[in-house]
Amino acid sequence: MGGLGRFRWFATAGGVSLAFAAVCLAAQRSAGLTAFSDIFVFVAMLVAGGIMVANAMIRPGRERWFWGLMAAGLVGWTFNQGTWVFCEVVLRKNVPDPYFVDIILFFHLIPMIAAVAWSPHQLKQGQRFHLSTLNFLMLLVWWMFLYAFLVFPDQYVTLNVASYDQHYLLLYQVQHVLLITLIGFAAWRSSAPWRRLYLNFFVACALYLVSSQLTNVALASGRYYSGSWYDVPLVAAISWMAATALTARQWQLEAAPAKPGIGQRAITPRLAMLAILSLPALGLWTFLFDRSAEGSRVFRLFTVLAAMVVLGAFVFLRQYLQDQALMRLLDESRSGYENRERLQSHLVQKEKLASLGHLVAGAAHEIDHPLTAIMTYSEQLWSNQRLTDEQDVLVRKIVNQARRTRDLVSDLLSFAQESPAEKTLVDVAMLVQRSIVMLELQRRAGGIRAETFIDPELPLVWGNANQLFQAFVQIVENAVDALEETGGGSLHIIAQRQTREVVIQFSDTGSGIREPQRVFDPFYTTKPIGKGTGLGLSAVYGVIQDHQGQITCQNKPEGGALFVLRLPVATDAAIKAVAARA
Repeated sequence: MGGLGRFRWFATAGGVSLAFAAVCLAAQRSAGLTAFSDIFVFVAMLVAGGIMVANAMIRPGRERWFWGLMAAGLVGWTFNQGTWVFCEVVLRKNVPDPYFVDIILFFHLIPMIAAVAWSPHQLKQGQRFHLSTLNFLMLLVWWMFLYAFLVFPDQYVTLNVASYDQHYLLLYQVQHVLLITLIGFAAWRSSAPWRRLYLNFFVACALYLVSSQLTNVALASGRYYSGSWYDVPLVAAISWMAATALTARQWQLEAAPAKPGIGQRAITPRLAMLAILSLPALGLWTFLFDRSAEGSRVFRLFTVLAAMVVLGAFVFLRQYLQDQALMRLLDESRSGYENRERLQSHLVQKEKLASLGHLVAGAAHEIDHPLTAIMTYSEQLWSNQRLTDEQDVLVRKIVNQARRTRDLVSDLLSFAQESPAEKTLVDVAMLVQRSIVMLELQRRAGGIRAETFIDPELPLVWGNANQLFQAFVQIVENAVDALEETGGGSLHIIAQRQTREVVIQFSDTGSGIREPQRVFDPFYTTKPIGKGTGLGLSAVYGVIQDHQGQITCQNKPEGGALFVLRLPVATDAAIKAVAARA
């Protein structure tokens, strides 16, 4: 789009302002000029507000809230102008002073201030209720209190038109300056095209401030009337806002990270604190130095007390939210530290197993060859009928020790297996049930019972069925050994789904594990010499890690050990691939 196309709405706004100025300068003061001016301004405000409402409906994300708040400010402004039309055009009377609609005119800038103070140009961390919003609400309550403190006594308690106009116009101009200051600060802290949008609204609000100042001067001197040239800056400001809202539809208003430096979040809490501290000072001034009527003084004192109660409640609420945020931060910090410790432990364990696996693989292969020869020759010698009884006993001991050594070598080779096994879809529920059947078949002592709870909707996992089965059997056998030492007990096995994981818990009622943090270390065992090698749970740990899962061990407070295995659920892509091959 060419330059003329990009600025066509601003050119239209300038043309509308010039046409209105031409009519106002050419026509004489009359009822017709008053009606033309009031209705023209009313329609201009109505159009500008409608454009912003449309922007709030069609624009995405954070921009929608900005336009919605700006439209709310235009609605209040339009309503105030509508009352002027009703008084001067329909009733043909002057607008009364003071007028009950003045409060709407005063507060119509508040939504605009909120739209800019909300900082839609900055990315917010998270979606939680932020403390800056609460601080802004505190400032808004303080501003409403200030209006009630200064203006209401002269309007509703003891009528004093001169004092009312002075206080009202002072607050209204301060509010204008605050809005322009916030827009300028936002333009300085934002990046294009948000800066372009803020600068255009800065120009429009500056025109509005000029129009308001000129109108106040003219009212004080008796020169103002509807349709005079004092209304031209007002029409120009409204037209500029409408043109900005229409042109902004072509801009990509995307939020960006906050720039380093002093930001609104650092200023707003300090302003809120100053607002709270100002209440006792205003109350003291009213009690010692206010020379207005008794009713006005009492009203102001009660207004200060009411504001102190409301803002005090905000302070307690803010402190509560800060405490909750601090507790949440501490919980997240503790959780992060625990996760880091757990990850570090997993990495150390994995490196330890990998290094040891390389070592024992070579040693086991070297031991296996002479061990096979020893087994062969010992069995041949054992079968010799000419051995004496003493020789027969010695040969039998050699054969038994050789077999034990062969079992140890077999465990070492199983532990050091480096080539990944073939994986497919595995029914964990079936493997758990098979491990329980093995326990029933190999039960070595009475008083041991197994209880299972398996989710009937347990999903499949991607893995090697034989490796997982051996891992389950190893954990079950360890639990049985622990229960035999205590004279019996129960083993509880729970298999269920948690989000995208299958969680299997093995819980026994034994005496627990002496050092649960070392249970997965290679060659660590609490069993008597000759009964265990200390490689079984290390191999289980390696199997679960190879399946992208996690395994933990801990002692329960009521006694006994708890092993928790977590295996990822098979993805839809893996299920479809297996189905396609089938």
